[in-house]
Amino acid sequence: MLLHGSIMLPELPTIQPENHDTMAAAAAEEILDTPPAQSGVPAFFQTTMGKRIAVGGGIAIILALMVAVWMWSQAPEYRVLFSNYSDRDGGAITASLDQMAVPYKFSEGGTAILVPAEQIHDLRLKLAAQGLPKGGNVGFELMENQKLGTSQFLEQINYQRSLEGELARSIQSLGSVGSARVHLALPKPSVFVREQQKPTASVLLNLQPGRALDPGQVSAIVHLVASSVPELTIGNVTVVDQNGTLLSDTSNKAANGKQLDPTQLKYVDQVQQNIIKQVESIIKPIVGEGNVRAEATAEIDFAQVDTAAEMYKPNSPPEPQAIRSQQTSESSQPGAAASGIPGALSNQPPGVNAAPVEGQLPPGGQGAAGPSRKDSTTNFEVDKTIRYEQRPMGGIKRLTVGVVVNYRRIVDPKTGKVTVRPLAAAEVAQINELVKQAMGYSQARGDTLNVANAPFDGVDKPAEEIKPLEWWSDPANFPLFKDIARYAFVAAVIAFLYFRFLRPLLRPAIKKFDEATAMPEEEEIDEEAEEAAAAEAEAAAEEEIEEVEQQRRAQGYRANLKVAQDLAREDPRIVANVIKAWLGSNE
Repeated sequence: MLLHGSIMLPELPTIQPENHDTMAAAAAEEILDTPPAQSGVPAFFQTTMGKRIAVGGGIAIILALMVAVWMWSQAPEYRVLFSNYSDRDGGAITASLDQMAVPYKFSEGGTAILVPAEQIHDLRLKLAAQGLPKGGNVGFELMENQKLGTSQFLEQINYQRSLEGELARSIQSLGSVGSARVHLALPKPSVFVREQQKPTASVLLNLQPGRALDPGQVSAIVHLVASSVPELTIGNVTVVDQNGTLLSDTSNKAANGKQLDPTQLKYVDQVQQNIIKQVESIIKPIVGEGNVRAEATAEIDFAQVDTAAEMYKPNSPPEPQAIRSQQTSESSQPGAAASGIPGALSNQPPGVNAAPVEGQLPPGGQGAAGPSRKDSTTNFEVDKTIRYEQRPMGGIKRLTVGVVVNYRRIVDPKTGKVTVRPLAAAEVAQINELVKQAMGYSQARGDTLNVANAPFDGVDKPAEEIKPLEWWSDPANFPLFKDIARYAFVAAVIAFLYFRFLRPLLRPAIKKFDEATAMPEEEEIDEEAEEAAAAEAEAAAEEEIEEVEQQRRAQGYRANLKVAQDLAREDPRIVANVIKAWLGSNE
């Protein structure tokens, strides 16, 4: 019935819906018993099932976020396994990593393969056992797959390719070399000496970024190639880098040593630096650290001289002359000796023989015995000295050394005031002698030495203490700070998600679990007292439930009334069907 515009809802027995009117009445009752929907919240999530689904979904989302944050913090650090590899080597390496189930990724535009840092050394050893990377060069393994019927020309080409690949691999093992290519020109052998040609080789080097080869390393590469090819000389090996710079330049040798090569210049610098180091090391204990400066200039003789001398001199006067050999010869001829002017007149036959007068010589002044001759030859020993002298290159021709010593620095321990004074003459003389001994001074060689005592710039200023770096500003600790910050960020995010979202959602479930698993106190309770307490608790619970129900009904009355008024205003047909159902039930 209607009383003053309000609808009284008496408690009626449950009526099974038999027709459209009864169904409408049941729907109206359900609408009246349902609490009003909150603005902006779907009606489904206000039901018990909807609330449970919403809580479960929220818990799942929060747990997923926490797990994602934790996995991000535990993500492995990737480092370069190989870089600047060929396409064939890259495919073989990635295929091997897939077989070993190792995660990897690419960087630097696909020119580097990255793997977890803790596995990099193990993977390099395993891939090296498989012969990876091969470096894009084919070695002597090319000769293992020879086909039947291969021509001699093809065998020679394969051998040359194999030799070039092996040389390239050997050169690539150097730390400064990224990659290398070797080209060999091997002429055909000939039985004629005039037609024989020497082999040549050219090497193209691709150096690592920021790296360079010194002359010693270039010479080592040249000797390596020359020693690997028969009859290949060092002068026929050419080495070029990726910038087109000729590294194996032999112009200095061809110029017959007219200018110093880099090796000689390096030797001169080493000699000078050694002298400076020796001078400063012997003076520092006397004047202190930072109070001595030395410079040296060395003139080095790089000429290689071979001298052979043979000297003769007579015996010394006190020594008797030693006879080495002596020869004497005598000869005589009987008859008249030839006399007169040579010519036709002298060749006339002799005249009539006449007996010589006693006491007279025959004509010609010669006796009856005829002419005679006597020769005597004597050889004496003479002193002889032969000397062979060979002076190696690199000898010191002349040294010039200059040394500057700072004034004596005196600090007052009380006031901290700094005063300076020059060294005494005896101290300067002592330093001068020590420097001569350290540098190997030679007056005959023309060495010069100058030791000066002068104040250095800023010598009168107080010494600045070098403070050690604090632990937070030490660059060595930056990786540790990075790890600490990452883990702290992860811990803060997980704690925020737990205390802000997960814990409030799990609080009802935790409370029910605690109540269900609460252990009763181990006390002997009287059964009657327990029953009485249970009855009292049951009665108190019923009273509390009744009070709560009354409060709910009181609170929901106005809301239900408003809903019924709105329903009657919007669709009066439903209200009429409800009233009709009531009237039918009263009958």
